[in-house]
Amino acid sequence: MTIAHPDGESSVFDVRRAKTRRHFFQECGVGVGKIALASLLASDLYADDRSGLGRNQAHASNPTAPKPTHFPAKAKRVIYLFMAGAPSQLELFDHKPKLTELEGKPIPPEVIKGQRYAFIQPDAAVLGPRFKFSQHGECGATISEVLPHLSKVVDDIAIVRSCHTDLFNHSPAQLFVNTGSGIPGRPSMGSWLSYGIGSEADDLPSFVVLESGGNLSGGAAMWSSGFLPGTHQGVPFRGQGDPILHVSNPQGFDKRAQRESLNLIRNLNEQRLDISGDPEIATRINAYEMAFRMQSRAPELMEFSQETQETLDLYGAKPGDGKAAFANNCLLARRLAERGVRFIQVYHAGWDHHSNVEGGVRGQAKQTDQACAALIQDLKQQGLLEDTLVVWGGEFGRTPMVEASAALGRSMGRDHHPQAFTMWFAGGGITPGTSLGATDELGFNVVDRPVHVSDVQATILHCLGIDHRKLTFRFRGLNFRLTGVEEHQPVAELLA
Repeated sequence: MTIAHPDGESSVFDVRRAKTRRHFFQECGVGVGKIALASLLASDLYADDRSGLGRNQAHASNPTAPKPTHFPAKAKRVIYLFMAGAPSQLELFDHKPKLTELEGKPIPPEVIKGQRYAFIQPDAAVLGPRFKFSQHGECGATISEVLPHLSKVVDDIAIVRSCHTDLFNHSPAQLFVNTGSGIPGRPSMGSWLSYGIGSEADDLPSFVVLESGGNLSGGAAMWSSGFLPGTHQGVPFRGQGDPILHVSNPQGFDKRAQRESLNLIRNLNEQRLDISGDPEIATRINAYEMAFRMQSRAPELMEFSQETQETLDLYGAKPGDGKAAFANNCLLARRLAERGVRFIQVYHAGWDHHSNVEGGVRGQAKQTDQACAALIQDLKQQGLLEDTLVVWGGEFGRTPMVEASAALGRSMGRDHHPQAFTMWFAGGGITPGTSLGATDELGFNVVDRPVHVSDVQATILHCLGIDHRKLTFRFRGLNFRLTGVEEHQPVAELLA
């Protein structure tokens, strides 16, 4: 006979040497009282089970089933358009004519006192904006000329020009925006939402990741479940073919035999789960079941032939064309949203313009502007914008000073700037046509309504009916939350 231990090890046990339960409680040095206390304390290690099921039953049936929110939610899902590399707010949203006036001159010493930068000296010369700006829509929002499509939907979005962060290098800053920490190992925002309120999709993952534009500095840690159960981890989808490799059965494989095999594996896993209570076993059970359900659902998801040519043209989507990867992903994000996926993370890399910021921003805007605006229009036409929160932004901003280095082959670029950058929001829970916050005349520091990255996270959770202070997970004796231990608040001026 074999006894299983909570740590996953096992040992051979001779039944002839077994002691009675009375002997065990007398000699184990623990006692019934201590076991009862441990049982009570152990409940803190797992998610608050508001389903009415026992912990093992809830996890085994569906750990991402919808759960109640703290208060009525305006949004049911999130599409986060993460522009990795840090778009230059000074070329896109934050118009600073004073920079044109001062171009080529050193920035005033009192402005840069005590500042650190990744590649330039603080006294580098000023670089003026490379594009023209003009006002658009009934709200009168000022937008760069390289965003002609977004300028048509400014009345549907809210622009925040006063965002700031704590980190000034790409990898930790990207992790900070996505997980609330600059160090790998913490749960990502999508994982927190999957854990906290589950998903409305039972045949697709609760948290899906789409990528385009190149490598991401933060890597897969940005969609990790961290110390949360692995079932809440983001699932990367491909933009064409099977969204996940090997989701389709080999030709001739008997689906009935597959189902019978899965039933046997599930029964064995559930027995082990009852013994150990290990949530990762529940993750394994759910992964097998999700994969089985996705075999019928996922291929249909990728059938863009179901979309009208008008819709494809709206996004600029071209299935199978790598040059249209971001546009394809935005259309796929809408299809995932209407199928109940809770958190859809669309990463687009390539915004890191240490050299030739003008050409770099123009190129990236050409790749992304049409699809971003199309996503807003399409969600609105489908009746999904009211309960879908769309977020756009990078990890930090870019300096008002120029970056130039003969040794590195750089000229007319901008360095990392955590003190100020711009994000925009649309849809569920957000007041449209809003412009919030301001920077000084050089675009260097926030001077009105600062919005920290953790405030952004608190705002996203609020739109989904979650009090960010109450969404916690106990790990290694501490209660963790996405927004950290410092006091942060949802941005009230954005909330509808």
